[in-house]
Amino acid sequence: MKVFVAGASGAIGRPLVRQLVEAGHAVTGMTRSEDRAGEIRAAGAGAVVCDALDGAALEAAVRHAEPEAVVHLLTALPSRIDYKADDPLGPTNRIRREGTRNLLSAASAAGAGRIVAESFAPLYEWEGGWVKSEEDGLFLAAPPPFGEAADALVELERQVLEAERIDGVVLRFGWLYGPGTFFDQHGSQTEEALKRRLPIVGKGNGTYSFVHVEDAASAVLAAIERGASGIYNVSDDEPAAMRDWVPVFAEAVGAKRPRRVPVWLARLVAGAGAAAMATSVRGASNAKIKRELGWQPRYPSWRQGFREEFA
Repeated sequence: MKVFVAGASGAIGRPLVRQLVEAGHAVTGMTRSEDRAGEIRAAGAGAVVCDALDGAALEAAVRHAEPEAVVHLLTALPSRIDYKADDPLGPTNRIRREGTRNLLSAASAAGAGRIVAESFAPLYEWEGGWVKSEEDGLFLAAPPPFGEAADALVELERQVLEAERIDGVVLRFGWLYGPGTFFDQHGSQTEEALKRRLPIVGKGNGTYSFVHVEDAASAVLAAIERGASGIYNVSDDEPAAMRDWVPVFAEAVGAKRPRRVPVWLARLVAGAGAAAMATSVRGASNAKIKRELGWQPRYPSWRQGFREEFA
């Protein structure tokens, strides 16, 4: 199958390109960097340098690739998110609105039959059960910057699922870890843990669902090759409260045992949004993707994944 990967040099894109090539697909990877285009070619794929916000250039690139399937992994996340900044997720929110529109238009013009797009499971409603399914809503009323991010994701998902003549698949990924993420050897969360600035806030109830980037990529591969249009959570088998995973993560990266801090102090230091996430974020069930796409994570638990990633 011919596959066009937008965001091919990102955390999920890099292992995905390799897995697609290994599976026998003909891949064209898109990036905004000529240096990263070389990495894509070295993995056995074609490469194109393009900005998703340039609709005409994007359409020309996708038409030239003649893909049967398109993958949307476009983000513009900083290496470290400052939750007290005015709009730390603004560039990614714009890509999720405008870039998605451009990519869908290009995919349609090129005659692609399927698009698989990245979304984000931790923005489920921060109330009710601690583990959410695909039927649960996103938290549009979340404190800044998360409410605006959830709104952008809702718009991305609507565009993908309502696209005419294209099967749309939305993958709501849990917290990514592994190379190129906030949770890698040199990622911002690892640095915070080493400086003892990744505390357990309040009772540590905030529940995280993790997924290694290799498993995230294999979920995209499964969604390209099979399954019905719709929304699927992509996470490991063990949603975990902060009080459980933070000490294990700290030990894995060689950090001292994390501190415990009251919610008011977290609000003062990190901002209201970060404090709210630490105490209220929900995990995600992977039952649907395992049942309907036959996907199984290589790392069924972050416990195993953290140990191997930081060994």
